[in-house]
Order: sequence, then structure tokens, then C-alpha cells
Amino acid sequence: MEKSESQIEKKQPWGKLLTLVGYAATFGSAVPVGYCIGGINSPASYMRAWCNETLIERYDFHITPGGLDILWSTIVSIFLVGGAIGSLGGAGAADKFGRKGCFLISGLCFVIGALLFMFCRLVSSVEMLLLGRFFVGLASGLTTATLPMYLTECAPLALRGTLGVMCPVGLNIGVVVGQLFSLRHIFGTAAHWHYGLSFYIVLIVVCYLPSYYFPESPKWLYIIKKDHESAKRELRRLRGSNRMTQIQREIEDMEIEANAEMQTSAFSAVLSDSSLFLPLVIVCCFHGGQQLSGINAIFYYSVSIFERAGLSTTNAEWANVGAGCLNLVTSFLGPYLMANVNRRPIMQFSCLVCGAFLLTFAFILHFIDYASWFAIACIVCIFCYIFFYQFGLGPIPYFIGSEIFEVAPRPIGMAMGSLSSWSCNFIIGMAFPTLQNAWGAFVFIPFSITCILLFLLTRFYLPETRGRDPSQVAPLISKGFSSKVR
Repeated sequence: MEKSESQIEKKQPWGKLLTLVGYAATFGSAVPVGYCIGGINSPASYMRAWCNETLIERYDFHITPGGLDILWSTIVSIFLVGGAIGSLGGAGAADKFGRKGCFLISGLCFVIGALLFMFCRLVSSVEMLLLGRFFVGLASGLTTATLPMYLTECAPLALRGTLGVMCPVGLNIGVVVGQLFSLRHIFGTAAHWHYGLSFYIVLIVVCYLPSYYFPESPKWLYIIKKDHESAKRELRRLRGSNRMTQIQREIEDMEIEANAEMQTSAFSAVLSDSSLFLPLVIVCCFHGGQQLSGINAIFYYSVSIFERAGLSTTNAEWANVGAGCLNLVTSFLGPYLMANVNRRPIMQFSCLVCGAFLLTFAFILHFIDYASWFAIACIVCIFCYIFFYQFGLGPIPYFIGSEIFEVAPRPIGMAMGSLSSWSCNFIIGMAFPTLQNAWGAFVFIPFSITCILLFLLTRFYLPETRGRDPSQVAPLISKGFSSKVR
């Protein structure tokens, strides 16, 4: 049986429509999310100065340095607030408007945000800048909650891991592109920063042009909308009319899932269903733990580490871009790894190794002045952590919900995971500077502990999902922490 599934997997073609949807959705939706994250840091000083000048010119209001810090924190963090709201709203939107509908809604929000960024300087409006950040946050939250679900539901079983990992790959591409376009040599200047914030609209226009041709999720049509004919039509478009045996097998699987006893889809019902407790814990812990594992804190702190290693400020900024590029290049391994390596071992390996490097990094950083080579060792630890993070800890949380939840409760599960991610990201952004001042280098020890806890959660409670339909996985974790998955 395993041999036959392996042969099917090797022979399984992407198909022209699936390829178009995969790449257009990734570059048109996931890349802008990363772009909005990576493009805000470099021009921060110019944006703060503009906010100060605008408040004086428009309202004759002279803001204090402390007030300006609060305003800037609000501009940065309102993106995360929008992300949390978009994630939570993604559950209802995914069922009401469909997976493709959510993709179109997120594109509309991205366009509104880009227009607000582009014209905020023309009309001297700090409010438009804030509103733009909120709209791109909404779009980003909706994207992270629904895009992996859309791609995995369009993909055949053998390619679900590959398609599911394209969202985090796109996000990593966007972060690096945002960092590059916000450099002083391009848009990171006092006169052009607003163009830099909105430049992602080029991707939106190009990638959304063929969206009328994109299919809706066959599973959503068949199980949620009960529109069997439309679901079959979309399957034929995605797989090709010459693969009727495979199409019939997928229809039979959807029929089994549609007739399953447990088809909970209401928000309160999903949260109160004891059989869904452990899947919710896994998804929320994976998403939240991904943020609490320290990846964003590493990027926040890496410039000062590079400076302590003897690099100039400019070179340290370029080294930070280099760290982002390593993160991106390693993420390209994701589709290959997810197609060929089981989820459990790769996630355990990634968590354990990342935890070890974070612990080592914390102690070397604390004693960095004791030996000249400790600064270089810190940089090595950073790059090794980033490298092994993308093996499992980076990509798997984005799509694991689509592999352990059946179709009906899946939007709620994915939305709760995305909400956990955005909430923990917000906590890191707000709390890290304070904890860093209080604990110094040992602020990275809790991140290491998070990685170890995720390792234990994976080892004892995550069933292997690769090559299995969610209807086969769900019963294995339906008894909460009493479930036996090994």
C-alpha cells in the first residue's frame, strides 16, 4: 500500500490550473503579508519625523518625545491588532464566502491599505497611515487563516504538504523584499517611504488579474455548500478530465467526510466539543509557539549583535538582510521536505535543535566580553537557529490545521491558530524590549523552553498526518490528552 501511494505521489502532476493558483495566490497574498512586516523598520525614523511635522502643521499640536513613541508603537502594533481581527473573522468568512472569496476579500483590503499609504502624505494625514496599517493587518490575518486552507483543499492528497507550505515561503519572500525595498538606496528615504509601503500593490494587480479563472475549493462546495455538481466541475478543472479515477476517489472521500457523525462548524460548538479539544490545543500551540520560539526577537536583536561583533551600523543592517535571506533560502526546502519527510520527526528535530541553539546563544551572549570569538559564535548560533527553524518549526504550523481538522470545523481551527500567532507576535513586540532590559541575554531562555515544550507536544500528541486524509487523523486525537497517537 505504501509503495503504491509513493508511486502515485511521484506521478502526481500539478496541472496548469493548480500551478497558477498556487503561485498566484502565494505571490498575490502571502508575499504582501511579509512585505508589510519587513518594510516598516528601516524608514521608521523618517516616518516618525513626518508624523511629528504633520501634527504640528495640521493641528498645531506639539507632541512630546514620549507621546511620539506611543504614536509610533500604535502605528506598528495596529497591524497586529488587524491581523488578530482578520484571523478571527476568517472562520466565518471562509464558510460564508468560500476559500476563494476570502482570497479576494484579502486582496481588496491590501489594495485599500496601499492606497491609504500612497496618499497619506499628499493629504498630510497620520490617520490614513494608521488606517492603512489596520487594513493590511486585516488582510494579513485573513490570509494566514484561510490561504493554507484554500491551497490544501485544492491540492490532491500527495501535494497537500507542498501547497500548504507555500504560504510561509511567500511570507518569507515578502519579508526580504520589504527589507530590500525599504533600504535608503531605494524607497527608505524621507521623500519616498510612502511609496515603499505601498509598492506591493504591483504584485496584487498582477496576481489578481486571472483570479476570475481560479477555482473554488471543491471540499467547501461539496461539504459546506452541498453543491455537488460545482464541486465535481472544479475537481475536473483542477485534476484534468483524463483523471476520472482519481476524481471519483476524491469524491468518495468527500462523501464519507460529509456523512461523518461529527460535522461541527459553529464557533461555540467547535470550542466546546471535547473531541476537538486536542486538535485546537495542537494548532494554537504550534502557531503561538512559533512566535514565542524567538524568531521575531532574533530579527529585532540581530543588528545590535552584529554591531557587537565589530560590524559598522550599515554593515550590521546588511548582515540583518543576510539573515533574512538565509531564512528565505532555507524556506525553499519546505516544499521538498513536506512532500518527502514525515511531519512528526522533522518537527521534533527542528524544535529540539532550535531550543539547543537558543540556549547556547543566551549563555554565549551573556559572557560575550569574556572571549573575542564569542561574538562570532553568537552570529553562528543566530544563523544555525534560522536554518533549522525552517525545517519544521517555521512551515508546519501554517498548514497542520488543514491536516488534523475535517472540513466543517477546519475554518474555526485555522482561525484560532492564526489568532494565537498574531496575539503572541503582539506580545513579543510589546514585551521583548522590557524583558530584554530586565533579563539581558537570558531573555532567550524562555524561547528555548518553548521549543522544548513544542517538541514534547509533537512527540506525545501529534499523529503522523503525511499521506493521510483528515478523516483518518481526527479519530486518533479525539480523546484529548488521553489519545494514543503512536
